[in-house]
Formats: sequence, structure tokens, C-alpha cells
Amino acid sequence: MSPVTWAALLGAIALEVAGTTLLQASQQFTRVWPTAGMAACYGLAFYLLSVALKQMPVGIAYAIWSGLGVVLISVIGTVAFRQRLDLPAIAGLTMIVGGVVVINLFSKTVGH
Repeated sequence: MSPVTWAALLGAIALEVAGTTLLQASQQFTRVWPTAGMAACYGLAFYLLSVALKQMPVGIAYAIWSGLGVVLISVIGTVAFRQRLDLPAIAGLTMIVGGVVVINLFSKTVGH
């Protein structure tokens, strides 16, 4: 897998997380600038995901995208929006991270 593919996927994840953060800040689309930023972030995120999909299987790309995205947005929700995570949520997030690690370290599907 080329560095460009990984850069595109990581960029897509970062933009999706930024878009989701702006979605929260948009207050149900009542604030113009966070709403516009959210739309731009999501559009760019999907473009970069499409770049990654040129070399990466969609199931693997989506597993990494969604797994890391869920964990990152949970951290942002905790820090920026003071949303508390209980022990089952933390355990579940830990399992998601474990799944992403297993896919990347042991799956031949990723195609390192």
C-alpha cells in the first residue's frame, strides 16, 4: 500500500472527525459557519476516501475510517463538549481500537 493511500485515508478520517465536530457546533444547522465548514469537511473527506479506495479494499478502508473516527470523535466529545463516557463505552472503544490494530497487523487483505 502506497504512502499516498494511507495519507488519503488518514486525511479523510481527520476531515470526517472535523466535520462531525462542526456538526455538533452547528446546533442542528442553525449556525451558518459551522454548518458550511461541516459540509466542506464531509465533501473533502469523501473525496480523500475515494482516493484511498483506488488501492485499498472498501471493507478494510471503512473499518479503519469508522473505527478511528468513532474513537477520535469520542475523545473530542469528552474534551471539547464535556460529554462523559461510562465504563462500557470506554470498553467498547477499546475493542474498536483493538479491531483496527488486528486488521492492520494481521490481515492479508490490507495489502501492505
